[in-house]
Amino acid sequence: MNIILILIPVTLLLVGCAAWAFFWAVGSGQFDELDTPAWEILHDDGESGTRESKP
Repeated sequence: MNIILILIPVTLLLVGCAAWAFFWAVGSGQFDELDTPAWEILHDDGESGTRESKP
């Protein structure tokens, strides 16, 4: 029964840290643009055919 006296504050501390990390990430713009970086790899740089193929 004494373990509950330790687990409840530890759980509240971990939840508080997770909430702080989430709000920090939202505030710093980590979730602003989720789709564009995934599509950037498909854009052509205009340098097609400049790679040398190795035999």
